[in-house]
Amino acid sequence: MAQDMFSISSFDPNKLTESFRDFAEKGAAQSRDAYAKMKTAAEDAAKTVEATVESAQSGTVELGLKAIEALRANADSSLSHMEALLSAKSLSELFELQTAFVRKQAELALEQARAMQETTRKVAESVAQPSKDAAQKAMASFKPA
Repeated sequence: MAQDMFSISSFDPNKLTESFRDFAEKGAAQSRDAYAKMKTAAEDAAKTVEATVESAQSGTVELGLKAIEALRANADSSLSHMEALLSAKSLSELFELQTAFVRKQAELALEQARAMQETTRKVAESVAQPSKDAAQKAMASFKPA
Protein backbone atom coordinates (compact mmCIF):
# COMPACT_ATOMS: atom_id res chain seq x y z
CA MET A 1 0.00 0.00 0.00
CA ALA A 2 2.86 2.36 0.77
CA GLN A 3 4.23 1.61 -2.64
CA ASP A 4 0.99 2.62 -4.33
CA MET A 5 0.92 5.95 -2.56
CA PHE A 6 4.32 7.02 -3.78
CA SER A 7 4.33 5.36 -7.11
CA ILE A 8 4.46 7.33 -10.30
CA SER A 9 1.36 5.64 -11.58
CA SER A 10 -0.79 7.54 -9.03
CA PHE A 11 0.43 10.91 -10.39
CA ASP A 12 -2.17 12.48 -12.71
CA PRO A 13 -0.72 15.30 -14.86
CA ASN A 14 -4.23 16.42 -15.86
CA LYS A 15 -5.06 17.27 -12.23
CA LEU A 16 -1.84 19.28 -11.92
CA THR A 17 -2.55 21.14 -15.15
CA GLU A 18 -6.13 21.83 -14.05
CA SER A 19 -4.98 23.10 -10.64
CA PHE A 20 -2.38 25.32 -12.26
CA ARG A 21 -4.96 26.68 -14.73
CA ASP A 22 -7.41 27.46 -11.90
CA PHE A 23 -4.67 29.21 -9.95
CA ALA A 24 -3.63 31.27 -13.00
CA GLU A 25 -7.24 32.21 -13.83
CA LYS A 26 -7.93 33.34 -10.25
CA GLY A 27 -4.72 35.38 -10.24
CA ALA A 28 -5.61 37.01 -13.57
CA ALA A 29 -9.13 37.82 -12.35
CA GLN A 30 -7.79 39.37 -9.15
CA SER A 31 -5.26 41.39 -11.18
CA ARG A 32 -8.03 42.66 -13.48
CA ASP A 33 -10.15 43.66 -10.49
CA ALA A 34 -7.24 45.43 -8.82
CA TYR A 35 -6.38 47.23 -12.06
CA ALA A 36 -10.00 48.34 -12.55
CA LYS A 37 -10.14 49.70 -9.00
CA MET A 38 -6.80 51.50 -9.39
CA LYS A 39 -7.89 52.95 -12.74
CA THR A 40 -11.15 54.22 -11.25
CA ALA A 41 -9.31 55.72 -8.28
CA ALA A 42 -6.80 57.44 -10.58
CA GLU A 43 -9.60 58.85 -12.76
CA ASP A 44 -11.45 60.10 -9.68
CA ALA A 45 -8.27 61.70 -8.35
CA ALA A 46 -7.66 63.42 -11.68
CA LYS A 47 -11.22 64.78 -11.70
CA THR A 48 -10.80 66.00 -8.13
CA VAL A 49 -7.57 67.81 -8.96
CA GLU A 50 -9.14 69.36 -12.05
CA ALA A 51 -12.17 70.60 -10.10
CA THR A 52 -9.93 71.95 -7.34
CA VAL A 53 -7.76 73.85 -9.81
CA GLU A 54 -10.81 75.30 -11.55
CA SER A 55 -12.25 76.46 -8.23
CA ALA A 56 -8.93 77.97 -7.20
CA GLN A 57 -8.62 79.84 -10.50
CA SER A 58 -12.12 81.29 -10.34
CA GLY A 59 -11.63 82.12 -6.66
CA THR A 60 -8.38 83.91 -7.39
CA VAL A 61 -10.12 85.99 -10.05
CA GLU A 62 -12.94 86.82 -7.64
CA LEU A 63 -10.50 87.88 -4.91
CA GLY A 64 -8.52 89.94 -7.40
CA LEU A 65 -11.64 91.75 -8.55
CA LYS A 66 -12.61 92.48 -4.92
CA ALA A 67 -9.14 93.90 -4.27
CA ILE A 68 -9.32 96.09 -7.40
CA GLU A 69 -12.76 97.29 -6.35
CA ALA A 70 -11.43 98.23 -2.90
CA LEU A 71 -8.40 100.02 -4.37
CA ARG A 72 -10.61 101.95 -6.78
CA ALA A 73 -12.96 103.01 -3.97
CA ASN A 74 -10.02 104.09 -1.80
CA ALA A 75 -8.42 106.04 -4.66
CA ASP A 76 -11.70 107.80 -5.50
CA SER A 77 -12.26 108.66 -1.86
CA SER A 78 -8.72 110.01 -1.47
CA LEU A 79 -9.01 112.16 -4.61
CA SER A 80 -12.37 113.55 -3.47
CA HIS A 81 -10.84 114.29 -0.08
CA MET A 82 -7.89 116.11 -1.68
CA GLU A 83 -10.30 118.27 -3.72
CA ALA A 84 -12.27 119.06 -0.57
CA LEU A 85 -9.10 119.99 1.32
CA LEU A 86 -8.04 122.34 -1.48
CA SER A 87 -11.36 124.16 -1.28
CA ALA A 88 -11.24 124.54 2.54
CA LYS A 89 -11.60 128.19 3.60
CA SER A 90 -10.31 127.89 7.13
CA LEU A 91 -8.08 125.80 9.34
CA SER A 92 -11.04 124.55 11.36
CA GLU A 93 -12.81 123.43 8.16
CA LEU A 94 -9.61 121.63 7.13
CA PHE A 95 -9.52 119.75 10.46
CA GLU A 96 -13.22 118.88 10.16
CA LEU A 97 -12.70 117.51 6.65
CA GLN A 98 -9.66 115.53 7.75
CA THR A 99 -11.41 114.06 10.81
CA ALA A 100 -14.45 113.05 8.75
CA PHE A 101 -12.20 111.53 6.09
CA VAL A 102 -10.22 109.45 8.60
CA ARG A 103 -13.44 108.19 10.23
CA LYS A 104 -14.95 107.37 6.84
CA GLN A 105 -11.76 105.57 5.72
CA ALA A 106 -11.67 103.51 8.93
CA GLU A 107 -15.29 102.42 8.37
CA LEU A 108 -14.58 101.70 4.71
CA ALA A 109 -11.47 99.66 5.57
CA LEU A 110 -13.46 97.61 8.07
CA GLU A 111 -16.24 97.02 5.53
CA GLN A 112 -13.70 96.04 2.86
CA ALA A 113 -11.92 93.67 5.24
CA ARG A 114 -15.22 91.95 6.06
CA ALA A 115 -16.06 91.61 2.37
CA MET A 116 -12.61 90.15 1.59
CA GLN A 117 -12.88 87.78 4.55
CA GLU A 118 -16.28 86.54 3.38
CA THR A 119 -15.07 86.13 -0.20
CA THR A 120 -11.95 84.29 1.01
CA ARG A 121 -14.10 81.96 3.10
CA LYS A 122 -16.36 81.18 0.13
CA VAL A 123 -13.37 80.58 -2.14
CA ALA A 124 -11.71 78.31 0.42
CA GLU A 125 -14.92 76.28 0.75
CA SER A 126 -15.31 75.94 -3.01
CA VAL A 127 -11.66 74.92 -3.42
CA ALA A 128 -11.91 72.34 -0.64
CA GLN A 129 -15.28 70.92 -1.73
CA PRO A 130 -14.02 68.57 -4.51
CA SER A 131 -11.45 67.04 -2.17
CA LYS A 132 -14.03 66.72 0.59
CA ASP A 133 -16.46 64.99 -1.77
CA ALA A 134 -13.74 62.64 -3.03
CA ALA A 135 -12.70 61.75 0.53
CA GLN A 136 -16.31 61.00 1.49
CA LYS A 137 -16.71 58.83 -1.61
CA ALA A 138 -13.50 56.96 -0.82
CA MET A 139 -14.53 56.41 2.80
CA ALA A 140 -17.95 55.16 1.67
CA SER A 141 -16.25 52.57 -0.56
CA PHE A 142 -14.46 51.15 2.49
CA LYS A 143 -17.65 50.70 4.51
CA PRO A 144 -19.00 47.16 4.68
CA ALA A 145 -21.93 46.51 2.39
